[in-house]
Amino acid sequence: MIEVRSVSVLVLLLAVSAAACLGFGFVLQQNVAREAPPSDFLSFRLLLDLMRVPRWLGGTALMVAGMALGAVALGNGEISLVEPLLATNLLFALALSRRQTGQPVGRQGWAGLVLLAGGVSTFILAGRPRGGTAVTDPVRHWLILGVMVGVALALACWAKRSRNTWRPVLLATAAGLLYGVQDALTRVSSIRFREGGLTELFTGGHPYAVLALGVTGLLLVQSAFETAPLRMSLPALTAAQPLAGILCGVGFLGDRLHTDTGALAWEAAGLAAIVGGIVLLGMHPAMPCGTAEERPVRDLQRN
Repeated sequence: MIEVRSVSVLVLLLAVSAAACLGFGFVLQQNVAREAPPSDFLSFRLLLDLMRVPRWLGGTALMVAGMALGAVALGNGEISLVEPLLATNLLFALALSRRQTGQPVGRQGWAGLVLLAGGVSTFILAGRPRGGTAVTDPVRHWLILGVMVGVALALACWAKRSRNTWRPVLLATAAGLLYGVQDALTRVSSIRFREGGLTELFTGGHPYAVLALGVTGLLLVQSAFETAPLRMSLPALTAAQPLAGILCGVGFLGDRLHTDTGALAWEAAGLAAIVGGIVLLGMHPAMPCGTAEERPVRDLQRN
């Protein structure tokens, strides 16, 4: 019991630390990406331009640190436990945004905080995520991954052809799905490393897929940040990632949740509260606003 409890505390600390890095990083990235020229939309030229800005590099360093901490958390705990905790990155994003804008938390902020924190606690307490035997059927494994990646790509194509109003939501949702899949493959990679070391890890395609998903997700996120205020993109990103990760965890990684009627009802309520809290916090007036289309485009190198 003591060992299980210590591991859970370690996973909790790692996941919350990862959420803090991600939340702060997203705000710093969007502060710069919103001023990028519209011609860079969904182009890798956008990332090359942003890499010239120290503030964006700082935000990216925080995001990478968050992903690394999240990877360690996923290596020590179930994805169905870690993903809801990572969703709290919005609390840290709001804290930094509030410091930048001077906006009070207000009723909306406190309601979102209570819903998000309460939803995470409810889902974990009701579901009691625990490890199990991973599904060995490769068809089921790749079917789930293929469907989510396919949906993400479809959303990105839709965003490219849609009006600006829907672009950030579609792009952020696509990125969230890819990041959820990335988390699942990170969990698989950590298992392969524990079982066979570096040889076992790099003989499979999982670490390379993790890298490809990370770069693609980064491009989608920065394009979303470029086209609209953070409040239009971060809620969709933060909601899609844990839902995709939990689906992968239960679908083929062997994560087990309580499935009696009462537990399922509370788990559903917890997920609904998480999404509701994410929306309230993401739409908070303190979240940074402004896009390249709302102000003169400044040379990125001067930031």
